[in-house]
Amino acid sequence: MSPRHVLLAVLVAAIWGFNFVVLKVGLDEFPPILFSALRFLAAAVPAVFFVGRPSVPWRWIIAVGLVLGVAKFSLLFIGLKVGMPAGLGSLVLQSQVIFTTAIAAVVLHERPKPVQVGGIALAIAGIGVIAWDYGISSPLLGFALVILAAACWGVSNVLMRYARPTDTLRFMVWVSAVAVVPLFALSALTEDMSALGRLDWSGAGAIGYVAWISTLLGFGVWGFLLRQYESSVVAPFSLLVPVFGMFSAWAILGEQMSAVQLGAGGLVLAGLAIPQLLGRRAARTAALPEPLVPAGR
Repeated sequence: MSPRHVLLAVLVAAIWGFNFVVLKVGLDEFPPILFSALRFLAAAVPAVFFVGRPSVPWRWIIAVGLVLGVAKFSLLFIGLKVGMPAGLGSLVLQSQVIFTTAIAAVVLHERPKPVQVGGIALAIAGIGVIAWDYGISSPLLGFALVILAAACWGVSNVLMRYARPTDTLRFMVWVSAVAVVPLFALSALTEDMSALGRLDWSGAGAIGYVAWISTLLGFGVWGFLLRQYESSVVAPFSLLVPVFGMFSAWAILGEQMSAVQLGAGGLVLAGLAIPQLLGRRAARTAALPEPLVPAGR
């Protein structure tokens, strides 16, 4: 990757990591499902009137909109609302890689390589240690909801493999539009929506960040990078998301992580990183030309 594109990839990781701090701010202003509905409304309107018609069949947009937009983000926001720390949430959510690999193996018949299986086992061990340590001092409900959110993310990743959108930004705008009505309906049935009448600069800023910067700008730049380079080159930068998430949560929110959680977090990141890095190295090695052998040898 060129230095400029490396900086873009790191910038997206920083945007998505800091997003967890902004989510905590927004959840102080709004109930979780209402906040998610406002986020997708801001991401969809007015962009949906300018990006053009969807480039993939409606069934995939609706499916991803419901699984990713409604289920995943509702579970994540509720998990953060009931007590899951922002930094730890940014790390645990990366378990979506485990669910994506497992679901793809069953549905798409993609056989994981031994190094992937080993990496997943290491990541699962780290998640298990975090669950044990977190459960000693805190209710496990928030942790469990974030794990369920990661599972929904894994399902949506497989759905996107079927959809294969050529324009990630346009796809996300239409997915956001699909999620708006179900989220507002769920909020009206289960939450107090009076927060809409108390909208202030803090709440508006949180909505603007997660809608325009994290969703539209983040996915737009990420999709641009994926069109320029192989996914094995771009994907490892997503491992920086929990690093930025945990650092910003510590620096801004004052969140602390125990030594056990930090060590387990290292196991999770190692488990997610090793298969990608080794796979990239193997791809480079396979691409090298055969060495020239002098005649007669």
